[in-house]
Amino acid sequence: MVSIAGVFRREQHLSDLERALRRHSVVALLGPRQVGKTTLARQLTDRRGGRFTFFDLENPVHAARLTDPMLALSSLQGLVVLDEVQLRPELFPVLRVLADRPRRPAQFLVLGSASPALLRQSSETLAGRIHFHELAGIDLSERGRVPVEKLWLRGGFPRAVSARSDAESAEWREDFVRTFLERDLPQLGIEIAAPDMRRLWTMLAHLHGQIANFSELARSLAISSPSARRWVERLADAFMVRILPPWHANLTKRQVKSPKVYLRDSGLLHTLLTLRHMEALQSHPSLGASWEGFALECLIRHLRVSERQVYFWATHQGAELDLLVEHDGALHGFELKHTSAPKLTESMKIALADLKLSSLHVVYPGSERWQMGPKVWAIPLAHMTELIAPFR
Repeated sequence: MVSIAGVFRREQHLSDLERALRRHSVVALLGPRQVGKTTLARQLTDRRGGRFTFFDLENPVHAARLTDPMLALSSLQGLVVLDEVQLRPELFPVLRVLADRPRRPAQFLVLGSASPALLRQSSETLAGRIHFHELAGIDLSERGRVPVEKLWLRGGFPRAVSARSDAESAEWREDFVRTFLERDLPQLGIEIAAPDMRRLWTMLAHLHGQIANFSELARSLAISSPSARRWVERLADAFMVRILPPWHANLTKRQVKSPKVYLRDSGLLHTLLTLRHMEALQSHPSLGASWEGFALECLIRHLRVSERQVYFWATHQGAELDLLVEHDGALHGFELKHTSAPKLTESMKIALADLKLSSLHVVYPGSERWQMGPKVWAIPLAHMTELIAPFR
C-alpha cells in the first residue's frame, strides 16, 4: 500500500529482512540505485526500534568516521546500516571479524548496488555469515491504488511510479539512464564508455524477449562476441537486464540452447524505446514483448523462486514456453499473452506432453480465471497472487 506521505510500504520485504537478521549477523540488501533500499532500511529501523547506527558512505562525514573501520564499528550495538557499501569493499573483512563475536552485540545491514566486486568480496570473506536479499522495483502487491497499466508503463522505480504525470515519470527515467551510465557504472567497476553501453542497452531494448545473438550484437558494436556477452552480463550484474537461460530436457527434439534477454524494468525499456505515453506503447511493435517482460518479472517476484529455478523452453520445431519454473522436483509452465482471449495452442500441448508439466498457466491482462484444459488455466495478471501458495 502507499502511505499518506507517498512512501510505498513493502511489508513482505520488511518481514523477510527481519527474519534474515534473526538468523545472520550480516544481511546484504542489494538492488539498483533509486529502487528504495535506503527507504526500506529506515522503515526497518523504525519498525524494530532499539539502537541503530546509520552510515551513508556517499556522505563524506560518515565516510570519515570509518577511516579506522574496526575502531568505529566494534563498539556499536544494535543494528548498524552501511549504505552504498560497494564504495568501501575493504569493510567486508572487518565485518567478518565482527560477525564472529560471541553474543552478537551488533548486526549489520549492508545496502549496495549490485557489483561484481561487491559480490565477490562479500562471498569470499563472509561465506556462511551473510544473507543476500534482492530488492527490485514496486510490484503488483505493493502498488496500492496505482493501476496495473500505469505500473507497466512507468516501471517499478518508486519515483517513476509516483510521478505526477507520465511526462514527469519519463523525464525522471531518462535522467536515471544518464546517471547510471555516466556515474553508477564506473562506481560498480564497469569500465565501458557511456555512449557504447547506451548503444548496447538500446539494442537490447529492441531485442527484448528474444533469443540473444551475441555475435550479431558484437558486429553492430564492432567488438568481439565474448566482449558483447561480457557487457550484457555487466548489465545483468547491475539488475538492469535478465538473462533467462534455456531448459534442456532429455528429448529427441532439437532444443534452443541460447538464452533470452529481457530488460528487467518496463519503464526503462520504454525510455530506451522513446515511448513516453500509453498511446505510443499501444501502437508500438514491441507491445507484446513489453507486456511479456513485465509479466515475467511480476511472476518471478511473486512466486519467490531463485534465479536457479527459472528458465524458458523452446525447440527448433517451434514449440516454446515463455517461463518454466522448477520447484520441488516438478515443472510448472507459464505462457504470457497480451490478449483478451487466450487459447490453448498446439505449442502448449507439446510442452505439456514433452516436459510432463505439473501445471500450465496462461497469464493475460484480463479479469476472468478459467480452466482451459487438463492442467491448464488462464489467469489474469492482476490475480496472480493466487499462484503463490503452491510454490512456497
